[in-house]
Amino acid sequence: ARARTVGELLAPTSPFDKKCGRENWTVAFAPDGSYLAWSQGHRIVKLVPWAQCLHNFLLHGTKNGTNAVSARLPRQSSESSQKNKPCEHIIDCGDIVWSLAFGSSVPEKQSRCVNIEWHRFKFGQDQLLLATGLNNGRIKIWDVYTGKLLLNLMDHTEVVRDLTFAPDGSLILVSASRDKTLRVWDLKDDGNMMKVLRGHPNWVYGCAFSPDSSILCSVGASKAVFLWDMDKYSMLRKLEGHHNDVVACEFSPDGALLATASYDTRVYVWDPHTGVILREFGHLFPPPTPIFAGGANDRWVRSVSFSHDGLHVASLADDKMVRFWRIDEEYPVQVAPLNNGLCCTFSTDGSVLAAGQDGSVYFWATPRQVSSLQHLCRMAIRRVMPTSQVKNLPIPCKVLEFLCYQI
Repeated sequence: ARARTVGELLAPTSPFDKKCGRENWTVAFAPDGSYLAWSQGHRIVKLVPWAQCLHNFLLHGTKNGTNAVSARLPRQSSESSQKNKPCEHIIDCGDIVWSLAFGSSVPEKQSRCVNIEWHRFKFGQDQLLLATGLNNGRIKIWDVYTGKLLLNLMDHTEVVRDLTFAPDGSLILVSASRDKTLRVWDLKDDGNMMKVLRGHPNWVYGCAFSPDSSILCSVGASKAVFLWDMDKYSMLRKLEGHHNDVVACEFSPDGALLATASYDTRVYVWDPHTGVILREFGHLFPPPTPIFAGGANDRWVRSVSFSHDGLHVASLADDKMVRFWRIDEEYPVQVAPLNNGLCCTFSTDGSVLAAGQDGSVYFWATPRQVSSLQHLCRMAIRRVMPTSQVKNLPIPCKVLEFLCYQI
């Protein structure tokens, strides 16, 4: 089935504007769903209120140039009463932007940082930050409400390829870089770098926190998937199974599953607690044998994202297609065309998928399916129980298999 188009935000172009340098390497939604941000290329990041975008799509059809959107969005006011009112911003980061991540200071559990009042920035309950990872190895932290630069983090020596904030409101930021390291930063402590995670033999392409912030997944220019204990800052385990570079990863909303995308033309869905591959979504039929797994570069998978309902996974590949998969079905349930797509992510509520290409963003509606009561119960249980604890429950084997996503 063809996925339903919701809208698009097109980057402004001039007659002399070349596509080289306009790549949209990253797109992100704020945790509260208030903002959408994406890299337009040529050092520019665009921040727009997401509700206003959806409203414009409904009013004016699917096509929306960013210039037209700008005319209709409210501009930033200097009055303090306007601080938390969503306003659009265009941010010049000073270098090519490879990665974006929103961070919220709204805590879900006790913060890891003590005595935050001793530091320069006062982080309130309504703090919303945007981290941008740059080509020169710097990470710049911006206040989303004002568009002002707060911090400039300088320690990586190569491109900062990915960024992720801990979901617990602690404002702990992890950066993945081509310098083969992951670095952990505490933004409540003036951006102090807390730890360097080493173990990747080559470039690190991506990283993602588990929903409870206890585990970090990282992937890179090797066939292994790395899992880190973020309480001890030590490696938990490596997941082996891909046949080429692994370029993207994301946990399911309940933390029970991990999706990884690779240049071997596959997306694997793992049980991160046991290292078992539960699902394989192939983008080339028949799939390439391991010795030729790197040769099908027109099928390389670039990005993967888990939907809010825990039932759907989206993937974006070099074969000019976006695919929506159900975790319990072998073939995609919906597809959509997209040339030169580089990144994709679901909106905060999971209703829309955003994908980036050449400085622009395209949006499709997530397949509409009502989750079963069984699946909702499974997600509730798996949010608080890893596989090892589930397997110790005194319940029938079939129920155990269902809770462990084996059926």
